[in-house]
Amino acid sequence: MSNFFKKLGFGLKKTSQNLSRGISDIFTKESLSDDVITDLEELLYAADVGVKASSEIIGKFMARRFDKGSDIARIKEELCRDICEILEKSEQDFVIDDSARPFVILMVGVNGAGKTTTIGKLGKKFSREGYKVSFIAGDTFRAAAVEQLKVWGERNEIRVYAGAPGCDSAGLCYDGLKEAEKNGDDIVFIDTAGRLQNKKGLMDELQKIIRVVKKVKPDAPHKTLISIDATTGQNGLDQVKTFKELADIDGIVVTKLDGSSKGGILIAVAAETGLPVYFVGVGEQADDMDKFKAEEFAKSLLGI
Repeated sequence: MSNFFKKLGFGLKKTSQNLSRGISDIFTKESLSDDVITDLEELLYAADVGVKASSEIIGKFMARRFDKGSDIARIKEELCRDICEILEKSEQDFVIDDSARPFVILMVGVNGAGKTTTIGKLGKKFSREGYKVSFIAGDTFRAAAVEQLKVWGERNEIRVYAGAPGCDSAGLCYDGLKEAEKNGDDIVFIDTAGRLQNKKGLMDELQKIIRVVKKVKPDAPHKTLISIDATTGQNGLDQVKTFKELADIDGIVVTKLDGSSKGGILIAVAAETGLPVYFVGVGEQADDMDKFKAEEFAKSLLGI
């Protein structure tokens, strides 16, 4: 068992306990009666699995026959297999195209979803793999975001390109990318603002950033990732859908799985968006973020 798998199991403890306890309670009743199916459906909703994914899981589950007092371990294994089938659509490797140097990663998402921390963690990860990484502090409206990025940069010897508070973020991104090219960087992360109060303003700003980035590198950004906070449950799914309208999102990073009782949100995201979930985070440290693996996640979710 990998160290991260252990962390994942611990991080999903709240969701896992709720699901395990609920399954045990449900299947002391009669075999697949309407009440049992309703209870199971409600249990999945409570874990934020979502309507579409829950219906899919229940449909497959009803095709089987479990008697009263059926082995709980077997029931969990069957549920795990069904959940895995949904999640596997979103398990994909995050590939850096070395020919597209610098490889530009645009990070989007609402404020508080963990964008800046995600950039810091992934920056450290790729830096350790031998890539020359830099950050562009494009969230010029939040001084805290710029300072947070600088802390990650100093800690891991990663250059941070930043401007004066409130400066034009698109112009800053243009200059920062030019600087990255000059320095021979392999990977550049661009942090962005995440204010959803004014959707049109955010859309205009993101599109402006993308336009100026393309002036420097016509094929950039090479990846646009959204960071969502697992503790927000279905709101996280809504954010993915909203930002998909604003920018051409390539994949998802799920943060703050530790402490969430809504770990099922990944299943909802996989079922309803089909987007890759590249990384999941289960803590504050850089090593607390790793590649998403469908089977490991499903097993941790059900306490297997």
